[in-house]
Amino acid sequence: MEALSQQTCLPCQGNVSPVSEEEIAQYQPQIPDWHLVRDNQIPYLERSYKLPNFKQALYLAQQIGEIAEQEGHHPTLIVEWGKVTVQWWTHTIKGLHRNDFIMATKTDRIFKKLSP
Repeated sequence: MEALSQQTCLPCQGNVSPVSEEEIAQYQPQIPDWHLVRDNQIPYLERSYKLPNFKQALYLAQQIGEIAEQEGHHPTLIVEWGKVTVQWWTHTIKGLHRNDFIMATKTDRIFKKLSP
């Protein structure tokens, strides 16, 4: 199987099913620092990144926004002093799609590039 970080998001118009529990188990090892959270029965992926100050947190959020625009898939971003929390889920299907796992790997890659 091709690494998620090497894949691109597929357009999702709400006419697809969320990933199965088996697919989640298959994808999660590629994003070990992400947490699977359920809110009102809707699952999403979440990870917080620690940074030295607000300026770098804002820069990370901007870089994540850039890749989100390129891929046509957008997260929830919470920017705080020294911290960015990212949540990925697919709104149109009210659950997780493979795209969310792809974007989690790409988000990790952006953070690694910014980290010393």
